[in-house]
Amino acid sequence: MEINKAAEAVSSGAPTAVQLEAINHLAKAQLTAEQVYVFSLRLCDNQVDRDFERFDEGALPGLARLFLGKTGIVDHKWSSDKQVARIFETQVVKEKGVSFIKAWAYIRRGGANDEIIADIEAGIKKEVSVGCAMGRAVCSVCGSEYGTCAHQKGESYDGQVCCSILQEPMDAFEFSFVAVPAQREAGVLKSLGGKQPKLKELADEFGAQAEYRALYQQAELGKRYCKELEDSIVRLGLALELGVEAPVLRSIAKTAPTEDLLKLKAALEERLAESMPVTTQLSGGRGKEEAVESGFLI
Repeated sequence: MEINKAAEAVSSGAPTAVQLEAINHLAKAQLTAEQVYVFSLRLCDNQVDRDFERFDEGALPGLARLFLGKTGIVDHKWSSDKQVARIFETQVVKEKGVSFIKAWAYIRRGGANDEIIADIEAGIKKEVSVGCAMGRAVCSVCGSEYGTCAHQKGESYDGQVCCSILQEPMDAFEFSFVAVPAQREAGVLKSLGGKQPKLKELADEFGAQAEYRALYQQAELGKRYCKELEDSIVRLGLALELGVEAPVLRSIAKTAPTEDLLKLKAALEERLAESMPVTTQLSGGRGKEEAVESGFLI
């Protein structure tokens, strides 16, 4: 599950003595204040993003610790030549009721890095996103594991808009300078259990587009079949007058395994057949001896 949330890089300049000491804990060689440039970042926060997800406030301190020492790259390209910065300090800050992770990173001065520093100072390189892994997501409406209940992100239930609350930070990968992040306030590339490539990306990379298209078509047929199965459950339930409204039946059908739905459909059809037996339109003639004129017999 990949999501981008916009973050902000705030220029700072030369490091303080305390900051330089923290930087040198990460560096192989002792650096001087003249050799490095530091800037602050607003990473992820506890606000609902455009994909109707948010970090649990209690998860931010643990996630902040995981970002210590993580690298800063460009466009989320995980290669050594794209490394430009490193985080040396993080903390959770609360301002105007919003909690977020604030981080400080450093860049070594000189060469192409001076262009990056100039872009930060000019406000050109301002947006970033970060990569992390969260172990759990829960529904904001009912508190159950998201995906196991009938609530959908972005939908309103009794005036409450459902969102997925991300908990249990597992790892932090990097932060990256990006051109157009998807979120307004904080930049986040999130994945449950780890950053995983998309199936289409793998198909493109290994030349398996035909197999991907075949799988995609099968998946679409499967979705259509599941929808028809859900519709059947709703129709049968209403026909039998079970006293359950259509939205409730739909919710049950959406969350139950397909095998259970098939058994439920068969049971409902059997009950409907018992309560509404099929009768023929012509009746009363069976069992009676047909009268035949004897004059026509040979």
